This record gives sequence, structure tokens and C-alpha cells, in this order.
Amino acid sequence: MILITGGAYQGKTEYVKKQYGLSENSMIRGGEIAVLPDKIGCISEYHLFIRRQIKDNADPIETAKKLDADIVIMDEIGCGIIPIKKEERIWREQVGMAGCILAERADKVIRITCGIPQTIKETL
Repeated sequence: MILITGGAYQGKTEYVKKQYGLSENSMIRGGEIAVLPDKIGCISEYHLFIRRQIKDNADPIETAKKLDADIVIMDEIGCGIIPIKKEERIWREQVGMAGCILAERADKVIRITCGIPQTIKETL
């Protein structure tokens, strides 16, 4: 698995499209699905899928432990001001914990900032 992370609007999806030759149509958008397929080529907006899971009383941490995907794209949402609303804090915490699990499981983790990729983990 390859995990692509970074802040919102930093060029993660564009990087994946160029680097791995994928089109927008070949990616599953996490904000638009309720259930994950068994095997995924690429899922973008995984942080939004986690929001859906919380809403549906599913366990994002267990899902992250079992996720079978080649490429996962997710925003880092834990930086900045702590949200006032409890639901937003829970979502932020769950995204952070799921991200840690995915990063641990991933063969490669790339952080994108200002469109510039930085490999922060690579298993040979």
C-alpha cells in the first residue's frame, strides 16, 4: 500500500494522477461511498470516508486495519485550531488514528506540501 497524505489542496490527487498514471474516474472517492469494496486500486478523500463511518456508527480503526488498497489519499486534518464541536474533534482524532495505522501498514508514505512530494517512509 502507498499512503499519500498532506493538507487540503496541496496537490495529492494531481501527484497520484501523474505519478501512477491514474485518472480521476479510476479513483474511488471516500466522500461518495458508504461501503468499501474488498479490493481497491486507489481511494481518494479517505478522511471523508472516515466521517461517513462515524456517522454510520462503524469503526474507522478496524476498517483501517483491514483496508486492502493499493493507494490511499487522505488529508491531514489534525493541524490547526481544535474544533469546538465534539463531533469534529472525534472525527479529527479518528482520522489521525486511522492515518497512523495506515502509515504503519504502508510500504510507502508520501507527504505532499505545495505540490512537492516528500517520501517519509519506504520499505524495500
